Amino acid sequence: MHANELPTPCYLVDELLIRKNLECLKGVMDRTGCKILLAQKAFSMFALYPLIGEYLCGTAASGLYEARLGAEKMGKENHIFSPAYREDEFDEITRLCDHIVFNTPEQIVRFGKKAKAAGRSIGLRINPECSTQEEHAIYNPCSPGSRLGTTLANFREELLCEIDGLHFHTLCEQNSDALVTTLAAVEEKFGSYLGKMKWINFGGGHHITKENYDISALENEILRIQERYGVQVYIEPGEAVALNAGFLYTTVLETMKNEISIGILDVSAACHMPDVLEMPYRPTLINSGKAGEKAYTFRLAGSTCLAGDVIGDYSFDRPLKKGDRLIFEDMAIYSMVKNNTFNGMALPAIALRNEQGDCSIIRQFGYEDFKNRLS
Repeated sequence: MHANELPTPCYLVDELLIRKNLECLKGVMDRTGCKILLAQKAFSMFALYPLIGEYLCGTAASGLYEARLGAEKMGKENHIFSPAYREDEFDEITRLCDHIVFNTPEQIVRFGKKAKAAGRSIGLRINPECSTQEEHAIYNPCSPGSRLGTTLANFREELLCEIDGLHFHTLCEQNSDALVTTLAAVEEKFGSYLGKMKWINFGGGHHITKENYDISALENEILRIQERYGVQVYIEPGEAVALNAGFLYTTVLETMKNEISIGILDVSAACHMPDVLEMPYRPTLINSGKAGEKAYTFRLAGSTCLAGDVIGDYSFDRPLKKGDRLIFEDMAIYSMVKNNTFNGMALPAIALRNEQGDCSIIRQFGYEDFKNRLS
């Protein structure tokens, strides 16, 4: 099947572009000896886990269901972090995960002995209280009052004998200069403990596969930390694995005017690309320009009842008309894992383009998927 034959709405993930990202990440591992995991919170299309598993060391989960998916579909190292674990889930988490990262010393006191008895590696997430991002406050784990990670003031040295590693995650779509700044804060506050650890996890948010990312600076920091403290470095990117490897195909349902030209699509920002509203950001659209850049500007919006269900303003060489197909870029990460059926909107189909250029539909959704969520 050719991409133009796909139904809309439809997410299309390109296997060749995924492999390109994976080769970049494997190069970092080969040159430094670090271990890289797939953060499933960003991308959990398990049809591609066999391919990802050829390159990466395993998966990182944020809860029980992701832990089960990583164990079932990747079957390699399986790490987990949660701000708080549930008593009724922890036995299964202990069975599935080889690395369990706790958010607070209190969680280690509550669950650590059980995890240790099962032979699991125990970690503590730390908060270096070093903010390196200003644009996306909603994704800043180091903001004042953050629930994510243990600050130095709340660190309990008597638990060091229980801990195998330290974990921090402070970045969001950032270059390696932010990591350099963060590591300086980590070493200033927690450096005296690093030599007692077996591993340290730099978390995610590293835009390693982005075109202008400074890979050499990242590698220098990995090598420096490993050599100075004798620890194994882990990194768990999500976006970097599937960055620029996914597309969202949509059809114009109708056009109208209300002071401006408006195109109503069969995709929704609220339902199918919620980060457009949460971050917010304007996704790239193939063969379009910014508002006013080309001859005809349209505001693209979804067909839900939410007044703010607006994707953005785009310009085109000709006026949009009903039936036109549009393609949004970089839609593999976070869009698929966050989508929803608000207003009874249909979930987009999921398709895969193989390395020979042929497309196949992996999953389609219908009324039953909407109905069965709530009763």
